[in-house]
Amino acid sequence: MKSLLLLLCLFTLPCPAAEPQRFPLWPDGAPEAKGTTEDHQPTLDFYKPDGVPANGCAVVICPGGGYGGLAKDHEGIQPARFFNSFGVTAYVLHYRLGGKGYQHPIPLQDAQRALRLARSRAAADGVDPTRIGIMGFSAGGHLAASTGTHHDAGNAAATNPIDRLSSRPDFMILCYGVLSFDPAITHQGSVNNLLGDRRNDPALLDFLSNEKQVHATTPPTFLFHTTTDQAVPVANSLRFYEACQKNKVPVALHVFQEGKHGLGLAQNDSNLKIWPTLLQQWIEQNGWLKVR
Repeated sequence: MKSLLLLLCLFTLPCPAAEPQRFPLWPDGAPEAKGTTEDHQPTLDFYKPDGVPANGCAVVICPGGGYGGLAKDHEGIQPARFFNSFGVTAYVLHYRLGGKGYQHPIPLQDAQRALRLARSRAAADGVDPTRIGIMGFSAGGHLAASTGTHHDAGNAAATNPIDRLSSRPDFMILCYGVLSFDPAITHQGSVNNLLGDRRNDPALLDFLSNEKQVHATTPPTFLFHTTTDQAVPVANSLRFYEACQKNKVPVALHVFQEGKHGLGLAQNDSNLKIWPTLLQQWIEQNGWLKVR
């Protein structure tokens, strides 16, 4: 029977993709954790290219969910498999959530640690530590953008070697992201979940309005949005694009005429399913797919 199943897998049906490996961000327990279950211990799921050679490029993916949940499939697993299809290694980040009691800066600390951990694992995972980007959808786009605008080179004096590594992504992919906390254009639910009782703090709202935090060392950025997004206005991406231009940050912006919020790769939408191809072309155009 096993031989028959193997023959079917080899000659008639595609074998299911291998399950990802899961790595805790902090093997000895996350700082400020309120428990030991999945909600309290952030992790990275490692998706290795299967069937095509890995080229050394990698992306840390932050699913959306309004900082209250995680859209793990269409904004996590599916993008990871898409990247794998052209040789890019992917890591899906399960970060801690405001809806579970983890307000700012905890999610940002998780994302920064994810970049450091991916770099620390580069040799083991077949990744080039100078070609690790970050991707985020909706509120995950806010987290990804925050990582790209609030990064550091690492703490050279840290006892843990992971903490000595940079948290700067080498590029950013921001998909219908909550990029601003300006009340006129933000997604208020994301603000409420991330900031809790501090949701009306002007200084904090300014600090986490990422279009105001773009600077010369902000990574090259790819933006995807739709004009008719009713949950997160397209102005979020437009403002971020303008900030990148002002600061001479390489940036590509793709705004489609129609499309609802939360589309993921949009493979069931004949007008929008081209956008992942545009993303792949952008990654290749910038040289991140070249084996070095």
